[in-house]
Amino acid sequence: MRPRLERTTPYPSASSRPGGAAASAPASAGSLPVRSDPLGVVRSLTGRDRFIVTVLAEHQVLTTAQLAQLCFGRLDLAQRRLLRLVRLGVLDRFRWHALVGSEAWHYTLGPAGAAIDAAVRGVEAPRPAELRRRALRLAASPRLAHLLGVNGFFCALAEEARNQPGSALVSWRSERRCAELYGTLVRPDAHGVYQEGDQRVGFFLEHDTGSEPLARVVSKLAGYAELHAAGGPRHPVCFWLPSAAREAHLRRLLAERQGPIAVATASAELAGTLGTGPVGAIWLVVGTDLRRPLAELARPERPTTPR
Repeated sequence: MRPRLERTTPYPSASSRPGGAAASAPASAGSLPVRSDPLGVVRSLTGRDRFIVTVLAEHQVLTTAQLAQLCFGRLDLAQRRLLRLVRLGVLDRFRWHALVGSEAWHYTLGPAGAAIDAAVRGVEAPRPAELRRRALRLAASPRLAHLLGVNGFFCALAEEARNQPGSALVSWRSERRCAELYGTLVRPDAHGVYQEGDQRVGFFLEHDTGSEPLARVVSKLAGYAELHAAGGPRHPVCFWLPSAAREAHLRRLLAERQGPIAVATASAELAGTLGTGPVGAIWLVVGTDLRRPLAELARPERPTTPR
């Protein structure tokens, strides 16, 4: 199956491929006219457009809804501007056709966007054909749903921060960036820094999809202890799980654990039930019995006696 592909700092205050889905043919060459001259495109870009280029260069792919959360606040505004950026060649996009309807558009960098990012970083821009190959590999990757889940977590966080005065998603590093920084000791799905008033917390995110045994999930903590022993950051490790039942199972496995790194858990199910997102009072630090907001994970607390 082939997906449909169309040519095409502080952060502002997932869907998977359907099984058995049929993919459409590529869009016709004239359906979305593209300006391929990056220098000519630059004068059409806003600060928000340049920010979108930076984010996609770091995090590879975001859906329409995620970009709306991160940068626009309204889905209709996002849809109109993103279509414009596709037509300018700043962005490219793809989606899989489902049995009924279609998935949301998934956005990546287009030729002009990649050229602008390369110019900022002082490197040679990839050729358009290479960008298309990357987009196709991404569209067909079995890890696409996981990547979108990680990115969706941070987009939701950024949206909450934007709507809460005095709050900000200060930093968001991808798995690839973390691998460059921390070598083989740990491979977090992402690293973030969130600030709320005078409270600032850096944290490592482990985004669980339920696809691997929880014993393997727990085994990842040894690397964080090694990182701390080697002089690395002592940020809490936040496990984001799909369901309350899986979170409870993980907590049972972690109940007797002791170590230098704070570990907190929360579930998307609980967040949905409470009508909140990642910044809400949904995080439970291992060894304690009171859920608290993300910003308060930076505040040390004496664990209760494991039971």
